[in-house]
Amino acid sequence: MNVRRVLYIDDDAGIRRLVSRALERRGYSVTVADGGEAGVAAAAGEPFDLVAVDHYMPGIDGLETLARLRALPVPPAVVYVTGSEESRVAIAALRSGAADYVVKTPGEDFFDLLDASFAQVIERGLLEQEKFRAEEDLRASNARLEALLAEVNHRVANSLQLVSAMVRMQSSALTDPAARAALEDTQRRITAIAQVHRRLYTGDAVESVDMHEYLTALIDELTATWSTPATPRALKLVAEPVRLPTDRAVSLGVIVTELVSNACKYAYPSGGGEIRVALARDGTERFRLSVEDDGVGIGDAAPKGTGVGTKLIRAMAQSLDTIVEYDVAHRGTRATLAGTI
Repeated sequence: MNVRRVLYIDDDAGIRRLVSRALERRGYSVTVADGGEAGVAAAAGEPFDLVAVDHYMPGIDGLETLARLRALPVPPAVVYVTGSEESRVAIAALRSGAADYVVKTPGEDFFDLLDASFAQVIERGLLEQEKFRAEEDLRASNARLEALLAEVNHRVANSLQLVSAMVRMQSSALTDPAARAALEDTQRRITAIAQVHRRLYTGDAVESVDMHEYLTALIDELTATWSTPATPRALKLVAEPVRLPTDRAVSLGVIVTELVSNACKYAYPSGGGEIRVALARDGTERFRLSVEDDGVGIGDAAPKGTGVGTKLIRAMAQSLDTIVEYDVAHRGTRATLAGTI
């Protein structure tokens, strides 16, 4: 067991001798100082487990000594020693950073009180050190895990980008328009998922996605895909700063991709038109998504295409514990979805 090193600061030589003997009998290694200046110099020169400071001293008093001890690069724990009628002084010392105080009384009781106070303060210090080390270890572990997760998302995004490129090459080699269109749809879905992982490894957070940034990039890619000089598509986005967990962001991205792609394919058969995407908070814990156009509307017509997009929308909405609803009163097509953040 390590010997506990203490510094006792008091201008009374007799008290210093008595305290030194009493504490050494109780297992302490005691250094004494005859005033505040000498005590601060001693504490600055070598480490102590704690320092005891008497209040009344010539030169600088106990409170000034306490302030200087607290200003050291590595401030020691301080037990303040006061008279029996000086509760006001003790409170001032505690507010100034003292770890504890002891009332100076005649006889062995004073030394027992010092011993008990020292033991408690040292024990608290050890617990605080253990807590600090545990928190440091936890922070280091979290940093390693976040770095690992960012690397995983980086690799996933790169792998999905590679898959997307392969699908693009395969579709360009096909002559069947239906097969080519199906592969192009698949490529857009892969891109929507890859964008999520790209946001995760390039952003500050690795467990959630900033939907404003994500949807902005996704809409830019969809615009580049669908808008041509012959058939211009004006895709507009209004998105509030909503963060969603990764899996929910993926589901919402796929839904937006499908709804926007459907609008680009079918809303304006005779030319270009505007398609609007909006994401807004609905209270503190919910969001609302809408994708709308001013085109021909869906009416009562049978679903166009293969129907895979409709099934995907339904499946992704189900993973968000919600459904996509269509506003039949809207001039064109308006699809809305409400979910929890």
